[in-house]
Parts: sequence; C-alpha cells; structure tokens
Amino acid sequence: MNAFDPVLKPLEWSELDERAVKAIKALAADAVEKVGNGHPGTAISLAPAAYLLFQKAMRHDPSDPEWLGRDRFVLSAGHSSLTIYLQLFLAGYGLEMDDIAALRTWGSKTPGHPEYRHTTGVEITTGPLGQGLASAVGMAMASRRERGLLDPAAAPGESPFDHHVYVIASDGDLQEGVTSEASSLAGHQQLGNLILIWDDNKISIEDDTNIAFTEDVLKRYEAYGWHTQRVDWTSGGDGYAEDKELLAAALDAAKAETGKPSIIALRTIIGWPAPTKQNTGGIHGSAMGADEVKGMKSALGLDPEATFAIDPEVLSYTRSVAQRQATQRQAWESAFAAWSEKNPQNAALLARLRAHELPEGWTGSLPEFEASEKGVATRAASGKVLNALADVLPELWGGSADLAGSNNTTMDGVPSFVPTEHATKKFPGDPYGRTLHFGIREHGMGSILNGIVLHGLTRPYGGTFLQFADYMRASVRLASLMGIPTTFVWTHDSIGLGEDGPTHQPVEHLASLRAIPNLDVVRPADANETAWAWRGILENRDNPAGLVLTRQNVPTYPRGTDGFAAAEGTLKGGYTLLDTEGTPDVVLVGTGSEVQLAVEARELLAADGVRARVVSMPSLEWFNKQDGAYRESVIPSGVKARVSVEAGVAQGWREVVGDAGRIVSLEHYGASADYKTLYAEYGITAEAVAQAAKESIEAAS
Repeated sequence: MNAFDPVLKPLEWSELDERAVKAIKALAADAVEKVGNGHPGTAISLAPAAYLLFQKAMRHDPSDPEWLGRDRFVLSAGHSSLTIYLQLFLAGYGLEMDDIAALRTWGSKTPGHPEYRHTTGVEITTGPLGQGLASAVGMAMASRRERGLLDPAAAPGESPFDHHVYVIASDGDLQEGVTSEASSLAGHQQLGNLILIWDDNKISIEDDTNIAFTEDVLKRYEAYGWHTQRVDWTSGGDGYAEDKELLAAALDAAKAETGKPSIIALRTIIGWPAPTKQNTGGIHGSAMGADEVKGMKSALGLDPEATFAIDPEVLSYTRSVAQRQATQRQAWESAFAAWSEKNPQNAALLARLRAHELPEGWTGSLPEFEASEKGVATRAASGKVLNALADVLPELWGGSADLAGSNNTTMDGVPSFVPTEHATKKFPGDPYGRTLHFGIREHGMGSILNGIVLHGLTRPYGGTFLQFADYMRASVRLASLMGIPTTFVWTHDSIGLGEDGPTHQPVEHLASLRAIPNLDVVRPADANETAWAWRGILENRDNPAGLVLTRQNVPTYPRGTDGFAAAEGTLKGGYTLLDTEGTPDVVLVGTGSEVQLAVEARELLAADGVRARVVSMPSLEWFNKQDGAYRESVIPSGVKARVSVEAGVAQGWREVVGDAGRIVSLEHYGASADYKTLYAEYGITAEAVAQAAKESIEAAS
C-alpha cells in the first residue's frame, strides 16, 4: 500500500458515478456505430472497471500527464481502445466528444488502437495482443530500479517514487506466449507494484473461448508466484451485477500485497446489457446495429434516440478527479520536496534523467582500443564499453536472455536486479540491482525493455544472438513505431559464429531488420567503431537501435595512421576508412566483420594497379540521414564501379552499389564448421571481393 494513494475503502460511489458509467457504455456503442467498425463489447462491459480505476483507484492528474508520481495504466487489450479513450474523455485529458465521434478516422486523436505520443494520457502503443501486459512488467521493473537509484532507504510505500502499474488485459492477451514469459519473470521478480485486471469474459473473435482456451489461468498465475483473486459479476452464472465494491476491495487487497504481482480475474459478460448480442462474438469486433444500440440504451434507462450524449453535470464531476485527489497530491508534493532537500545529489540526478540529458563529459569515459591485427570480437569490445560507462551513466542497465557471457552484457562488479533470495553464487544481487537476467525469454525481454524505456528515466539494453531477434520482432517493431530509444544487443551476427551451425547462423536477419522503419541497425567493424556506435545510440532518443556484434575476433585498425580514418565516422553511418590517390576506380563497401575483407581486397587490387576506396558502413540508416553532399563525398555518383560485402543476403545492397555494382553475399543457410572454413567455402573472401571489383569496373566502363 502506498501512502499517497486515493482511498478506496469505503468506496464512494454516487448517482453521478452511476450516470457516468451508463453514459460511456452508450458512447462506446455510438462511436463504433458511427464509424461502422470497431470493438464495442469490451468497452461496454469494462466501463465500470475502467471508471473505477481512473476515477477512484489510480493516482493521476489530467492537468499534468507527465507527473512523476502518477500511477501507470496499460490497456493491453488495445482493440478495446474506447476503454481508455472514454476514461481520458471523462477525466479531461484533452479528448472531447468530437474526438470520441471521430473514432478510427483519418487525423483523429482516437485511432483504432491506442498510440503512444498520439493521444495524451496513453502511456504505450498497444494492439498486438500480449505486448501491453509484457511491457507493463518492464514498467514495474523500471519503477523499482528508479526507486533504488533515487530513494533506496525510504520505508515501503513512503517514497514519492512508489506507485503502481495497472493493466487491463483480455483473454487474448493471456493466450499469447509473450505474456507467459513476462508474467513468469514478474512473479520471480516479486513485482508487488504490478496489478492486472483480466477481463475474463470468455469471448474472442471466434466466439466462445472454450473452443481453444480452457486452462485454469489463476492456477497458472499462482504457479508463477502471483497473488490471485477472482471477482465474479455473474454470481457463478446465476445473474449479473456490476459490483464495484467487490472490485474495489480486490484492488485494495492487491495494493496491500507488496511482495507479489497481482491478478484479478474479473468475470464479465461482454456487451452487457445489449439485448441480443451480449455474451457473443458478434459484439466483440463489429458494430452492434442501430436497433441493438437502442435496445441497450433502453436497458440502461437512457434515451434510445440520443447519440453522443452526456449530462454536463456528470462531465463536470468526472473532470474534477484531480481536485478530489488534492489531499493525496499535496502529501506527495510535500514528500517530494522533503526528499529533494535531503538528497540534493540524487535530486540533481533526477533532474538530468527527466530532461533526458547525458552528463557533461561522459564521452571521455569511452575506451579507445589500440591497433591489433589479431583484434578483438566486437561483442567483447561492447562489454568493455559498458564497463567503462558504468560509473558515469547510472541510468544505463541491462543484461541478456541467459547469454551474459556470450553477449558480454554484464557490467563487472555490479549487483543483479533480483530479489535477494533468488541471487546466486555467480550473480549476487538485490531488488535494486543493475544486471538484468531475462532467462531464456527473448520475446518477453524485448517487450520488457520497451516498458522500461517508456517508464521514463533509464536506458536499458538486452542481448541475445542475432538469429533469435526473430523471437523479438513484435517488440522491436513496436519500439520503432513508438519512436523510443530501446537498445537491442544482438551478437553472433553471421556464419562467423561457426560450429553451432545453420540453426544459429543469421543469414536474412540484417536485411529483415533493416526493413523495419525507424530502426537503426548498427554493425561496427572493429572495437573503436563499437565504442562510437554506443555513443551514437546513447545520444539518440528518437528511435530504437539494434547493435549487431561479432563472436569472432576482427582486426582493430590503426586509426589515424597507415591511411586509416578516425572511427568517429561511425556516427555518420558510413565513411571512407581507407582511400586512394585521386578518384577511385572502385568503391568497396563493407559492414562489420566483412570490412576486413574489403581492406584486404584493396591491397590485392592495388597490386594490379586498381585504385580502390574502402568504405565502412556500420549503419545504412545513419548514413541515409546524412545530407547529399556528405553521401556523395563517401560514394561518388561518378564512380559506378562498386562492391558491397556482407555475410548475409544481398537484399538492400543494390540501392548502394547500383546497376554496375556487384554484391558479395550469402544467399543460403550456413553449416557447422569453423568460421574460416565457412567463409572460404561460401566465397566470402578478399579474393572474391577483388574479383567482383574487376567485374564491376568492366560493367561500369
């Protein structure tokens, strides 16, 4: 229980509250009817539950949507977008009746699924089922980490950084595998600040969920380590009463349980009290029909002919929610002021984190790597970068999906983020620790990382093998859609991982990830590019990035000597690594571990009198953001002879090399063998690059 929460016991529920709930049931039907499509049923039956949260249980302030002390709300059942839009309308977050009437139409504030940064009060984009609940686990984890950074000594529930994360989820959310992964981890992490209301209405698009979903969900969640409760508005099937007091009591019990996340199975009848379509799939995802809407309004005691109607007295009351929470807000403000005065250093840290600023001079901590022909794997270089940044960037934290040693994502000497009793000999830790252990849950990891970012103050990263980025694709896409700076670390980036064979060797992955709009794919060529890649990623807050790293060693180039350019060109996505006298005959473009092949090919070509420029292209996305003059200076339009080399499919490189260009690529799966054998057998060699260069020169002439 938190000291600044609104009081739910006794529950104050007046005639105005009842009229408000009836009004938004009707508005949900009206909005879908007007546009002709949508999901009215859940918004109708969940109206009292969502209203109870926004008007009674949650700590929030519509006049200050970014208030640090607010509870978070996640509508995981994003198809029922009206469930949140109607509450934002009632509470006064900027939605008006015209916005409700414009549901799912061009340019409206009320799109088909809630979108982060599109509608004030929406904390996360939800739509793909399961992603909301899984990301809410990340929000709850972030809340605990932030408290540990800023106010670790406060008594439980007494810190201004204590708050809850509320989720409404559907049957569909709990069927998606990602919620199983994330919920399992939430129970293990004992996230007592996470409260889930599961709308147990037993209806999905294919009607009765008994056709595919019959497990005992609460027993499953009990096994995960959750606090479980059931609220049955059907009284076991003998009737129907929207018992707000019973749900409020369950919410109070959930708040009181601070050592476990909580799930409340709320048994509802979808679409109640629609006369003929309630409790059917027909009301789940389509308009009800004019007669059905009128019948429901009559059942509610409303004027069946009135549309988009609400009593001004009701709206005035619901929009006074902040005033009704004024006592709790004032107590929070006093506690926050006292904390700020007592903890000036942490208050300064908080101010920097809220401003999304990096500390002055932080780049001075980035390591510089000495030249070495033997070199180092870029995954190992990344690990050294993270260790170097540990002290200067306390907001940076992360881990991997059970691959800490392989991904090099663990900072040396920092505790793990884990309940003390779950710490191990190898990984000592505490609830406020820094190293994340996602277990073998790549799908859940991606969503959780997004939730941590959305919570607002820290910068998380999570690692796995590049091949397993496939498991994360939904969360990577959503991070890109939302434009949030989630950092995905993907190692073992090619057939260069060797003996594990084709199941673990990514081939099509770089191309498929580059196809995701607004995702930066960054594949550095050596240790120093890796350090600069981290800098570029951390200085950007506009979109996510995938940092793609090698298992095998790659040479560390002698920067600034022997003709090699400085590694800061990494920030531009592509730069001339090695040049030649005059206009080059051919431009050789490589990424990651294949840049060394372009360097070697340049020497082979020079022996034949061919002048070759080597371009390192760690990020096509970053390069394409540069102005035309810069891109022309790196790859001149007048030089038609070009070769790209990357140990993956050719897709995407034709745009770089042009019609006369040649692409050295891999158009099939790999095999189990050491990486040197694989590169030789598949023709990804310096000799192949040199031969492709000669062919391109001939084609361009």
